[in-house]
Amino acid sequence: MDLRDRRADAEPFAKGAPVTTPEVFDDTHCLLGEGPLWHPLRRQLFWFDIDAHRLYTRTAEGRQMWQFDEHVSAAGWVDEARLLVASETALIDFNVETGARKRVCALEADNPATRSNDGRADPYGGFWIGTMGKTKAPGAGAIYRFYRGEMRRLYAPWSTPNAMCFTPDGHHAYLADTPTGRIWRQALDGEGWPEGEPELFLDLPGDRYRPDGAVVDEQGNLWCAQFRHGKVSVFDPAGKEVRSIAFPAERTTCPAFGGDDLQTLYVTSASLEQTVTTAQDGRTYSLRVDVAGQPEHRVIL
Repeated sequence: MDLRDRRADAEPFAKGAPVTTPEVFDDTHCLLGEGPLWHPLRRQLFWFDIDAHRLYTRTAEGRQMWQFDEHVSAAGWVDEARLLVASETALIDFNVETGARKRVCALEADNPATRSNDGRADPYGGFWIGTMGKTKAPGAGAIYRFYRGEMRRLYAPWSTPNAMCFTPDGHHAYLADTPTGRIWRQALDGEGWPEGEPELFLDLPGDRYRPDGAVVDEQGNLWCAQFRHGKVSVFDPAGKEVRSIAFPAERTTCPAFGGDDLQTLYVTSASLEQTVTTAQDGRTYSLRVDVAGQPEHRVIL
């Protein structure tokens, strides 16, 4: 698919806006690149290859990798040295300076058919994490929230939970179940727990969209990767699509804002389904955009 074709279904960028073309940030061909996280204290990007059981980062000194013995998919930052890493069986307190690992709590450890998927810290110090079937079985997954030592299941059954992110005022969360093409908006109470039932925010047609990971910028716009469609779609708080950014990789998986001014957009991708993948799939990309993201929230253990 030509990159121009993937831009045609949304409004162009504003004339003169300081937006660049996506470039390769890291050329590792991840099987399932996911979970990009800009650490605001370390000023560096972390991301995962879920199927290779790996955590990556890149600094001026080059790329660094940590190997795990099971699927790992998402993280939140705890302090300058520690991440809360979601694996297929647990949330793990992981020290990126020493490599020390400590289990914080179980995550469907008694169910070998599932693994963790998308996750993100919320404005209250909590951490949201979804699970899904390793074979993508419908309804095998769920969504949980870890908050100050308590792990609580919020929604089930879900198939492929994705797009967990939060509005700048902390009053709402976004959630997607990828196979349905739907994204919901959930009101939150004063501690970040769901208040009432989620409301349908978007119902996206499968011929142009497949919502995967997402993040919200400082203006409240939702930036959502569209798996197999090679783009990140941007929706305003009313649900109107205002931008579409094309990427060389068709299997875009998740965006994250980073850089000192939070105006660098990083996007992971996957190189699954080798018979139809492109040479660009699996790489991690970056580009400069004309709006800042929110700083990633800290997880309170």
